[in-house]
Amino acid sequence: MKCNKALQNRMKRAKGQMNGVLTMMENETACMDILTQLKAIRANIDKTIGILTTENLIQRIEENLNIKLDDIDDALDLIIKGK
Repeated sequence: MKCNKALQNRMKRAKGQMNGVLTMMENETACMDILTQLKAIRANIDKTIGILTTENLIQRIEENLNIKLDDIDDALDLIIKGK
């Protein structure tokens, strides 16, 4: 699977957020503030899973069926973003 830079950056952002949460815990930050950050991390991870899954599916279809899927971004946004 080829992962693009945007996907890798997303994971780096989640890693940074996790480090931030650990710092918050060490500094005895309010529970609600920590929960807010954890929810943001979860949302980021969930979206990353959706993007990774759909990109993998597209790559498999294009490689195995030897076709190019163009103009599929709007459909994928419906799946990933739920809009």
